[in-house]
Amino acid sequence: MLNDITLGQYFPGKSPIHLLDPRTKILGVVAYICTIFLAEDYLAYSILIAFAALAVGISGIPFRMVARSIKPLWVIILLTLAIHVFSTPGRVILQLGPLTATQEGCRMGILMSLRLILLIAVSSLLTFTTSPIALTDGIERLLNPFRRLGVPAHELAMMMTIALRFIPTLLEEADRIMKAQMARGADFTSGNLLNRAKNMVPLLVPLFISAFRRADELAVAMEARCYRGGENRTRMKELKMGSRDLVVAGTFAILIAVLAVVKAYNITI
Repeated sequence: MLNDITLGQYFPGKSPIHLLDPRTKILGVVAYICTIFLAEDYLAYSILIAFAALAVGISGIPFRMVARSIKPLWVIILLTLAIHVFSTPGRVILQLGPLTATQEGCRMGILMSLRLILLIAVSSLLTFTTSPIALTDGIERLLNPFRRLGVPAHELAMMMTIALRFIPTLLEEADRIMKAQMARGADFTSGNLLNRAKNMVPLLVPLFISAFRRADELAVAMEARCYRGGENRTRMKELKMGSRDLVVAGTFAILIAVLAVVKAYNITI
């Protein structure tokens, strides 16, 4: 289960998406997420799925890696589907005791589940194709205009990137601790939900201790290198948008325009 969590991992590459400016990718993901909320029928979602599949194909990231990023949240996706199926009023297609499944509920549940899957897949593609350093610089540059309002742009970007960077490290640590506890007779898979929760205590306590120790070591290392935030800081590679970024921006504009037309004229399949 822990090995299926891929959030925060970066896969180096030379694909056109890898070479994009990180600001373009961040804004593109935000724009894509906004377009997801414009989609209300199968045609719009078909366009969004085709766009996401094309982006994954161009990036060179294997589709199985994107699927692995979705796998840990399958319970939430199925729960979302079930809630809409049995709580949306409409034409009854199945009766299970007090629960009533409706045709409208099935449609809404499928669309909401697709929305969650697309959100996870596109967000994962951002971290797969953007290094932590580039992601930090991109977020900082996007937040720079808010520094006049007192927003600590560099510190916020650093915190978000460190959090993403340490997710795979903590997962590896959790996997090692779990295997060590299982070698000592711990059981994390059998029993009811309450027993499983109790059995997680031997895992969570050392994991929290390890996380605090790593945070302290990181803070000491940054202080030893005289880290002072973004004050008078220079970069070896300055961010610069090129023609490739303009093409991507135009592509997203076309996507938003197409979905707006589909919604305005109520085009369905």
